[in-house]
Amino acid sequence: MHRALFSNILAVLIAGIGALTARPAQAQIDFVGEPVSLCVARAEPGMTPAALLAGQARFDCSSRQTSLGPGNFWVRSGPVSRSGPLRIRSMSVWQQRVTLYAQYADGAVLAEAIDDHAASRHIVLGAILEQPLPARPAPLVRLLWHVEGSPNLRAIVREPRIATPAESERFNLAMSAIYAGFAGLCITLLCYNFAVWTALRHRFQLAYCAMVAGLLMYAFSTSGALAWAWPAIANTDRIRLNYLTLGLSSIAAFAFARAFFEPRVFSGRFGRIAVVTSATMLAATLAYVLFAQYDVHLFDTLYCWAFVGQIAVIPPILWRAWKLRSNYLWLFAVAWAAPIGLASLRVANSINLIGSSFWLDNSTILSMSLEALLSSLAIAYRLRLLSAERDEARDGEIAARLLADIDPLTGLLNRRAFLTQAIGRDGEQILMIADLDHFKRVNETIGHDGGDEVLRVFARTLRQALPPEALVARIGGEEFAIVLPSAVAAEPSEILARLRGGRMPYDVAVTASIGTCRGPLLRETDWKALYACADRALFEAKSAGRDRARGRSLPDRLAA
Repeated sequence: MHRALFSNILAVLIAGIGALTARPAQAQIDFVGEPVSLCVARAEPGMTPAALLAGQARFDCSSRQTSLGPGNFWVRSGPVSRSGPLRIRSMSVWQQRVTLYAQYADGAVLAEAIDDHAASRHIVLGAILEQPLPARPAPLVRLLWHVEGSPNLRAIVREPRIATPAESERFNLAMSAIYAGFAGLCITLLCYNFAVWTALRHRFQLAYCAMVAGLLMYAFSTSGALAWAWPAIANTDRIRLNYLTLGLSSIAAFAFARAFFEPRVFSGRFGRIAVVTSATMLAATLAYVLFAQYDVHLFDTLYCWAFVGQIAVIPPILWRAWKLRSNYLWLFAVAWAAPIGLASLRVANSINLIGSSFWLDNSTILSMSLEALLSSLAIAYRLRLLSAERDEARDGEIAARLLADIDPLTGLLNRRAFLTQAIGRDGEQILMIADLDHFKRVNETIGHDGGDEVLRVFARTLRQALPPEALVARIGGEEFAIVLPSAVAAEPSEILARLRGGRMPYDVAVTASIGTCRGPLLRETDWKALYACADRALFEAKSAGRDRARGRSLPDRLAA
């Protein structure tokens, strides 16, 4: 069953990756606005916007942008024909300065320069850089970008589109709903699971809260909402915060998985590997945040490969969990299949193995929403199992305690439990000591197995003849003790009559003698005195011919 489940999970994961790999082309069609074709030329001294718009330079229209390396570039669009107020939209990338030139059919050229700090004021939801163009009598015919300080990690100008203000507003509204829903989900799950953690104190709950908090901050930063809340922030600083929050979320996710699985899954070298990969991820994250301004390409590569390391150890961990028959493997696999698959695609895009798209960049939000929900259900399931284990352990403890207090042959209290419950009772008590007559002869007649059955029958007789308030115990081989308040009616003669009328194994005749004594039972010394008194009464009953009861009371000086 586990093998089939594991195979099905892998099949779903592979199918999901395939579908998402094919998605970018469709996303290009569905995305808002009209796409713009691009040609690129490396910036050289003497190049002017007018000359470039006039086509007096060689542009590369076929090579992939990332193959051109870092530097300063001119990027020219193909011919366009759009009128009215427009929005020029492109996905935000790391760059120091970009100047947009818009050429119109009447020969007019409008220009707007945006540096690293000004870029934040042009960021809209989805981390899209949006530059408005006013309505003019003549239509827009061409666009030209001058990009300075581009590391060209993903692109120089990434997926530019021309949209109308209405299209832009509709898109922002849709993204607002997506991000607001994700934020609400994260806040709800964070508050609920933190509240549960304060009560139950399971480590995996705290790790889950850290992961959800990291994802909430990542969504706030990567969505562009951070730029709205803090317009003065440099766009490259916002991107570094994206890397920081995503990296910390990944580390918290690993901590959650490690705390969620049974300890045996991460024992030995698997635990050490998990620690090393998380430490590597933390080092790569901090290195990017602190030093990316000096060589963003190097530290982005280190960051991506740290993610590759984390993803690479997941299959061996799942295999080990499957091999050890972990109860939580299917929960983890179902909850994390989409995030792991999408993280793999994001890494593949980062090292330029596959193309990029807006929806792939923002798929983290949707996949992690699913993951957060399913992980929350997994936590609920884990808590249910923990509760069941706790109840089972508690029941076992109670059963063990009962077994320690119960005589296994008769089911009555044993001597230790009897004394624990009897000593300390308020008021005058009656102690009865019952002893089977000639029990040795009974054993010799019907054997020890028969003798054991006689003891069980006598124990049942005592329980049936005595009121519920009575404590009944087997305190020796064939010796039984009963304690009950003196105000409760219980006649020894009735016990003896029931014993005579009862049917014994092999129809053997069995009688008993009973000695009783009244007195206090507050302390252990009271017990010793009361027992000695009842034992003397029992001796008197035996001496008088057995099959009878005799009673005594403690002397006043002892009763006091």
